[in-house]
Amino acid sequence: MPAPGENLRINGDRLWDSLMEMARIGPGVAGGNNRQTLTDADGEGRHLFKRWCEAAGLTLGVDKMGTMFARREGTDPKALPVYVGSHLDTQPTGGKFDGVLGVLGGLEVVRTLNDLGIKTRHPIVVTNWTNEEGTRFAPAMLASGVFAGVHEQDWAYDRKDREGKRFGDELERIGWKGGEPVGARKMKAFFELHIEQGPILEDEGIDIGVVTHGQGLKWLQVTITGKESHTGSTPMPKRRNAGLGLARITELVHEVAMDYQPDAVGAIGHIEVFPNSRNIIAGKVICTIDIRSPNKAVLDEMDRRIRAGIAGIVEALAITAEIEQVGHFDPVTFDEGCVKAVRDAAERLGYSHRNIVSGAGHDACWINRVAPTAMVMCPCVDGLSHNEAEDISKEWATAGADVLFHAVVETAEIVA
Repeated sequence: MPAPGENLRINGDRLWDSLMEMARIGPGVAGGNNRQTLTDADGEGRHLFKRWCEAAGLTLGVDKMGTMFARREGTDPKALPVYVGSHLDTQPTGGKFDGVLGVLGGLEVVRTLNDLGIKTRHPIVVTNWTNEEGTRFAPAMLASGVFAGVHEQDWAYDRKDREGKRFGDELERIGWKGGEPVGARKMKAFFELHIEQGPILEDEGIDIGVVTHGQGLKWLQVTITGKESHTGSTPMPKRRNAGLGLARITELVHEVAMDYQPDAVGAIGHIEVFPNSRNIIAGKVICTIDIRSPNKAVLDEMDRRIRAGIAGIVEALAITAEIEQVGHFDPVTFDEGCVKAVRDAAERLGYSHRNIVSGAGHDACWINRVAPTAMVMCPCVDGLSHNEAEDISKEWATAGADVLFHAVVETAEIVA
């Protein structure tokens, strides 16, 4: 089928206005957003998205994980839909664009088709996946993981936040537990627009990242147990310091990641110290190790070395450690045909582009297991994300959505 001409562009001003309006819901404390999954703010953001979808003539479906599917009909009732989207939930100190750009960019694709009176043979479905971030309920990409058969639905419902609240209960509380079976939908393809969350595109002055692969990830939650005692009266040789164990494990993770450069990364982000008193030696520490690599063998070797290193550290300090894998996905190779559609769109529109590996996890990584999938990336300022200072320009957002529009519409096939 013929591709749409390069004169077809989305409405960048409308997209930007929508991004800014969504950002008013769940404001952060430093200019960003705190719209964590299944909070009241998440519910409010969903209602705004629903109103916009209905205004665009879309039919909304919601599955039992709360994922929203807004459908624009095609001319062929038997044709598989082309899906597009990302997520509306944020980190506790998140930005205005992570995830949201992909959802509202997908909505802008539909709005532009409506403006131009263009019909497609395949339906187009704009999607908001529940709990992509995983910050309140681990692991990340929870709903798309259930959709792809990676997680069981009941297991997902039993995930708890720090206050002990269950995912399933909170989903019902905010009124977004749908009745549609999870994973029942079949897709012709799935496209996700996202900010890079890294510095490469901006540093090189590139408009578009054509995402060919996604890094694999493992999250290892480590519970380090020592013995609480007085910081002033406990002799140094008698201490069983869980905090010291944390320090040495932090250094271990860094050293292991540095041994597999240039692509591997590793760090400890989440840390809880007990009893967290200034004059008590820490008796317990809970932390989460995040390691990533686009090479599965490297990721597995990093895991093995970290576990062995932790065993040596705790033995030397007369403390203990329990390790639980709380998140994992293997490296991803995106569909060649969908990747080509993204690359061809960038070339047709005259945008500079380069292949890129996503360093972060995305819903597309799970959906790639059940449907042909690809991602489009645009730059972000200083590569900063998961931070309230996260920022992009209107021009970057517009370029990304332009490429998304062409890739999606070409795949959905314009009807003359």
